[in-house]
Amino acid sequence: MIIPIDALEADTLYSLAEAFVLREGTDYGEQEVALEVKVQQVLERLKQGDAVLVYSELHESVDIKRKEDIQPSDETQ
Repeated sequence: MIIPIDALEADTLYSLAEAFVLREGTDYGEQEVALEVKVQQVLERLKQGDAVLVYSELHESVDIKRKEDIQPSDETQ
């Protein structure tokens, strides 16, 4: 099930983005990128609709996925 970002408090949304960045360990190339910058990039993608919050009833968790990567079942759960 997709969760609209405006359904969450700003602090909660920030915490989800931060946890996602820390979990993913994304490689940003030769130059180090600060955690705050990475989190802001994720938040911007969520605001632009390039990424979405997906709740899994099975795992009772929320994840961030690229919009094009979500399965039809993610939208309806």
